[in-house]
Amino acid sequence: MGILILGLLLFLGVHSTRIVADGWRTATIVRLGEGPWKGLYALLSIGGFGLLVWGFGLARQQPVTVWSPPLAMRHVAALLTLAAFILLAATYAPRNAIKARLHHPMVLAVMIWALAHLLANGKLAQMMLFGSFLGWAVLSFRAARARDRSTQARYPSGTASGTAITVVVGLLAWAVFAFWAHQVVIGVQLFSVA
Repeated sequence: MGILILGLLLFLGVHSTRIVADGWRTATIVRLGEGPWKGLYALLSIGGFGLLVWGFGLARQQPVTVWSPPLAMRHVAALLTLAAFILLAATYAPRNAIKARLHHPMVLAVMIWALAHLLANGKLAQMMLFGSFLGWAVLSFRAARARDRSTQARYPSGTASGTAITVVVGLLAWAVFAFWAHQVVIGVQLFSVA
């Protein structure tokens, strides 16, 4: 469990600089240069992610049950992750109304993804992992919205076609992950097409 905690601290810590030390981050980028900053950021992120994955894998070998979620929570989680995939698609799809309205769909996607997994899983390691990501996403979204207000950020309006493409891409990505990739990557079969 210690490796998982270390991975979470490193990975989410690096991703929290804009939440807790935005001024320091800006000054460091000016001092080091954007390239070295991004290199250091990427190196620490990859290291933290590696520790997180390794620690989670170890913790799954000796699970500690905190609670047993009702079976219905799996269906709730599936619907929530569908919304998370659409929000993730909205992060990258050009001129969609979802990003125009919500401004930070990736952070909202992480928030919903984490909540969905907390509702459907009752093991200690899962609760630590998804609870940490949920807490980080809430704080990150709050900080991003505060930055938007202070800079009076404006987001381009979306179009119907851009929004439709976003939803279709999100639905397709969710289906691929739910019916195939979750088993391949995570080792847990969610749905069966047979």
